[in-house]
Amino acid sequence: MSVVAQAATGQVSAQPQDSAFVCQLLEEARRLPISANYPLFFARKFIGVPYVAHTLEINDDEQLVVNTRQLDCTTLVETVTALTLCAYRHLYSWRDYLNALVAMRYRHGRIDTYTSRIHYFSEWITANSAADIVTEIQAPNPPFTALQQVCVTYMSEHPESYKALRNHPEYVAKIREMEQRVTGGRFWYIPKNAIRDAAQLKKVVRDGDIIAITCNKKGLYIAHLGFAIWKGGELHLLNASQLHKKVVEEPMSLFQYLQHHPSHTGIRIIRINK
Repeated sequence: MSVVAQAATGQVSAQPQDSAFVCQLLEEARRLPISANYPLFFARKFIGVPYVAHTLEINDDEQLVVNTRQLDCTTLVETVTALTLCAYRHLYSWRDYLNALVAMRYRHGRIDTYTSRIHYFSEWITANSAADIVTEIQAPNPPFTALQQVCVTYMSEHPESYKALRNHPEYVAKIREMEQRVTGGRFWYIPKNAIRDAAQLKKVVRDGDIIAITCNKKGLYIAHLGFAIWKGGELHLLNASQLHKKVVEEPMSLFQYLQHHPSHTGIRIIRINK
């Protein structure tokens, strides 16, 4: 079913200001020079937007939720990625944006139940790499010297933490099947201590790359997301911050940021495809 048909049957949830803002940003992007860094251009447009978790969990029936007024780390990355894809492809309408968003958020680009949405960012990277939406950078070595073997179990082991799983316990088995498919993936990443080497890092991390922060929390493996931004020769993170309660460019360097989080182990780097 197309996004247009889904919208007609009420499967898109958005406010008029969301569509107006998306169209405004795409029109601004249309006028940018070809050399513009679209991911950073769009990401900076959301600085100051309040951090709010669980904004996709508002309906019992699964819908494509668009909320540019409240963001968490994942919805910031998805919003900016969808806008960037539209700009790269010279597509500037609300419909184009919805198509880009549903293609990356849902497995095979099809909205069905809650279980059709991609919940773990490890799967998001793999699925959107296969769809030629993004490319994960995993070389050279160094700085990609650490290997992550994914084992995701958190959702099926903590269904009480998810509104949809509390309301629909029958979904837990499907979530567990998805986790088993995702588990076992092996990915090279940059360990946190290597992030102090800015000269080495600059060879592989570009402004506007998606940064996925790896962690050692049982059943999760990716803890936080944001965008790479180089400032004063140091790598920083533009992110929807739970600490700051809004979208910010972190004032401390990424190396310093990671040292404040003992469970963080390093970063994976994902680049939006032109």
